[in-house]
Amino acid sequence: MTLTSLVLRSMKKNVKHYYLYFFALIFSVTLCFSFVTIQYNPSVIEALEASGTATAGFESITYVLYFILIFFILYANQIFMKRRSKEIGLYQLIGMTKGFVFRLLLIENVVLFSLAAGIGMVLGFVASRFFAMILMKLMKNDAIVSLSFSMTAFSKSLIIFALLLAVVMIQIFIMIRKASLLSLFNAEKKADERVKKFSPFHMMMGIVGICLIAYGYYDSTRLFSVEGATTNNLLVNMLLILGSSILGTYLFFRYSVALIMNLIRKSKKGYLKITDVLGVTTIMHRMKGNASSLTLITVLTGLAVGIMTLSYISYYSSEADAKRLSPFDYILFDNKGIEFLNQLEAEGIEYEKTTFHLSMVNVKMSDLFNLDEKDAGYININQDAISPVVPLSDYKAINPEARLNDGETIITSYVDILSELLPLESGKKIRIHAGEKNYSLFIKDVREDEFFLSVLASASSPVLIVTDELFDEIQKNQNPEISTQIGINLVNEKDREKAETLYKNLRERKIIEYDYQKTYKEYYDGNIALNGMTIFVTGFLGMAFLLTTGSILYFKQMGEAEDERESYTILRKIGFSNGELMRGIYVKQLFNFGMPLMIGLLHSYFAVKSGWWLFGSEMVTPMIIIILFYVSMYMVFGILSVFYYKKIVKEAL
Repeated sequence: MTLTSLVLRSMKKNVKHYYLYFFALIFSVTLCFSFVTIQYNPSVIEALEASGTATAGFESITYVLYFILIFFILYANQIFMKRRSKEIGLYQLIGMTKGFVFRLLLIENVVLFSLAAGIGMVLGFVASRFFAMILMKLMKNDAIVSLSFSMTAFSKSLIIFALLLAVVMIQIFIMIRKASLLSLFNAEKKADERVKKFSPFHMMMGIVGICLIAYGYYDSTRLFSVEGATTNNLLVNMLLILGSSILGTYLFFRYSVALIMNLIRKSKKGYLKITDVLGVTTIMHRMKGNASSLTLITVLTGLAVGIMTLSYISYYSSEADAKRLSPFDYILFDNKGIEFLNQLEAEGIEYEKTTFHLSMVNVKMSDLFNLDEKDAGYININQDAISPVVPLSDYKAINPEARLNDGETIITSYVDILSELLPLESGKKIRIHAGEKNYSLFIKDVREDEFFLSVLASASSPVLIVTDELFDEIQKNQNPEISTQIGINLVNEKDREKAETLYKNLRERKIIEYDYQKTYKEYYDGNIALNGMTIFVTGFLGMAFLLTTGSILYFKQMGEAEDERESYTILRKIGFSNGELMRGIYVKQLFNFGMPLMIGLLHSYFAVKSGWWLFGSEMVTPMIIIILFYVSMYMVFGILSVFYYKKIVKEAL
């Protein structure tokens, strides 16, 4: 029999082992090649350049995708080589040398990789237009995307896949060279590390694992708190949270799960149903050996969900962030640029105008936040904050019900990052300084109204609303660079394009002097372009992580199902039905897929919650959407796993 015919017969025989591996490889190639192709699509390049969005993120994410692909293929190849260990042992038993066996496997993998790369590249090329259209949709760009083949993308992908094949063959070569004939015959039957006896040490480590995870969650809620925080220990705290979470996760799967299962089993007092035998007992005995892989899957899941959630928070908050940066469609200062209003009227564009008079005062930081110097961390409470002051009569334009007595103030527009670190409270007194005069004010209310251009409160200082009489007195003692702000909102959205052109022309001619101020639409378009590209590339990463973790779990369940085939045969022979066996398997699969997912989601929730406000203004909705997406995809892998077990159980007799 020639080597070629032996390869063909071997591949035909091992279809049941390689089919999912083959399709997962095709999907990985499709994902990577389509992503690389998008980078060189002229329509995408033109859209990114027009929006001013950097394209460097594409290339860096490509290398991350390559790394994930290599990790996944190496892990999957190791699992399937273990399934074929007896076959490789038989080859050597009948006289084949290790070199001959390696050449056989080399040809198999070359054929497999060539087919997967060819099919994946064709699908990736076709899918690239679909993904490019998604990118354009996320960026709200109406450009028409056409299919564009790039030789650069093709050559780069070929090099990567050739390197991947070389790495896989090195892995196979090392496995064959190190393995003895006896170990090859026993590799498939070799059980995972099992818990022979649950000792007090195991119990203690199980409790430590749960405590470490709890500590990581608790410390994450205090990560950005001001009390005791300094710029020097922020990194240390982050490393402590990361380390305790990862170590706690490992100990949880290695010891804590067995502890919980032992407690459940002891509560049964020896009366175990078939569901307990196939579910609780199996999980307890296998979990210790699976601790490392489940820890990796959990951490990758938490990382992927966290990254995708933060990017979606930014995208979801694009409009709110634009409103914070420019509360009105257009803003004029000190009546400069009034020509813009005249031009709007000349063009028949309807608008609403709101004028705010303002001055600046110094506010004692120690009064605002009630912090001792030793607890202030990175905030110097001895400094004065420069805050805008607005008369009550102007503020009533956006809040007609506002009322103030003498000596009272309303604090508003304090909704930036600093407001999360140092929240303000009403019901206390603050001291302000205007020129040589000092005033004491009682904070009547703290509101989140935003009506000032971001540059006026760039240090996240609050805006003070005071009585008209006090404002007039302050104005006499101060000489601010900007004394009025005119906010302009368009009545009809259809007039925006024409109004944008008028505003930009005046800004270019320096009639509107503050050229650092963009319009609301400019801020919004910039946010959408940047955040749209960010969520697109992180979505690709999330899909790659999802493919990796879900497939690894499924491959492991395939292996465990094969290992337990004889147990199912025995159980069937002593009278248990398919339905009874499957009920225990349902419990097992719910745990195997649900537990890593649940803990990974908890990791991501506390990680996101610790600093989500750095990325946007809304956390709940984006996180729920990402979690539902991940749960639904994990359910697909779980259902596939159940179907595979059902097939094994049916074949048990």
